[in-house]
Amino acid sequence: MTRLAKITLLFVVFVDLLGQGLVFPILNSLIMEPGTSILPQDTSVAMRHFNYGLIIGVFFLSWFLGAPYISKLSDVIGRKNAILICLFGALGGYGLTIAALYMNSFILLILGRAITGLTAGNQPIAQAAMIDGSVDDEDRNRNMGYIITGVSFGLVGGPVIGGFLSDPILLGSLASIKLPFFACFVLVAIAIVFVMVFFKDQKDTAKEAEAFRFRPAEIFELLWRIKRYPIVMRLTVVFLFFHISNLSFYIFVDNYLTSRFGYGTLGGSMVMLTIGFALAFSSTFLVVPVQKRLSKEAILGTTFTVWAISSAVFVALPVAALTFIPIFCFYFVFGIAYPTFLGLYSGAVGDEEQGWVMGVTIAVFTLVAGIISLLGGELIGINLDLPFFGVIAAAIIGLIVMFLAWNTPELKALTRKPGS
Repeated sequence: MTRLAKITLLFVVFVDLLGQGLVFPILNSLIMEPGTSILPQDTSVAMRHFNYGLIIGVFFLSWFLGAPYISKLSDVIGRKNAILICLFGALGGYGLTIAALYMNSFILLILGRAITGLTAGNQPIAQAAMIDGSVDDEDRNRNMGYIITGVSFGLVGGPVIGGFLSDPILLGSLASIKLPFFACFVLVAIAIVFVMVFFKDQKDTAKEAEAFRFRPAEIFELLWRIKRYPIVMRLTVVFLFFHISNLSFYIFVDNYLTSRFGYGTLGGSMVMLTIGFALAFSSTFLVVPVQKRLSKEAILGTTFTVWAISSAVFVALPVAALTFIPIFCFYFVFGIAYPTFLGLYSGAVGDEEQGWVMGVTIAVFTLVAGIISLLGGELIGINLDLPFFGVIAAAIIGLIVMFLAWNTPELKALTRKPGS
């Protein structure tokens, strides 16, 4: 795979995640601040928490429905065509979101997020494309780290773009809450051009492409196939708790800080910036060195432990500025653990099923995110700390289940450190 092709894939992932880093703080302000016009001013705080969880949940559940299908489809029509489908969908979703902000329409805003979610499957396809272009296991693990680098730069770039373009102190009268979405629209269009010019499929799957047919049942059949792969099944049981813990923290950290300490769009953007920097450093520089020194089981066990401690410290701290320390620690270890988990999934199946298994990882992520968003919106309305108690519980359970479910020769062989 050429350097330009890798850069193109990283830019695609960057644009894909840019929306989350940018949208989460803005949506938090739109929904939670009474001064905005997207909801009636007399909407109660509890209902605002519910609507925040609803709009985030719709995005992730739509992503759940679309990502596995498009990932599997990429094994048939080629990575390039599947990536372009996702990018054109994102273009339409951002267009609807911009229209919703002009019309102050909450329904149209939900529709825009749903369409964006349905076609938000670029990350697993990019992961599969990186695997296609890898020459050995070490190169594959390094490339998985690069993907997380693209993710982290997206999480960093989103807050920077969103904070800069929406801040009247920096841009004066030009600033608006709509301007960041226009920027995303343009960046997606640029990504489309890059993919069309610089990226070529490593495997000639497109020549065997079948007629495009959408079968909704196939979305669930892709996940049902897990039962035929015992190793993937055991990985997924732990991966489920991994993401319950991760997403209970990630989705509601902005909401929590806004409700407890009065953070707005700028404060939420700084949170996403912290998460992005933590991910960028660890995923770019530490994935391969740490994997050479520790078994993958030890890496993930350490991650669960750090998460439980970080979440407990986060809710206990009385000063807003200090909360950035546990946030950084939480996502510093995530930057190493996530590509490690992706490498385990990749090593559990053959070359012809990489698109499917990467789709499974995103399906688990998005399904958990959708459910957590809907349930967490209710929980945080009852007590701000409840989602973070969930983080602690899921991390502890995940740690226990990992040591029980992975105690087999096949998993031990898969998770041991290189050379042992």
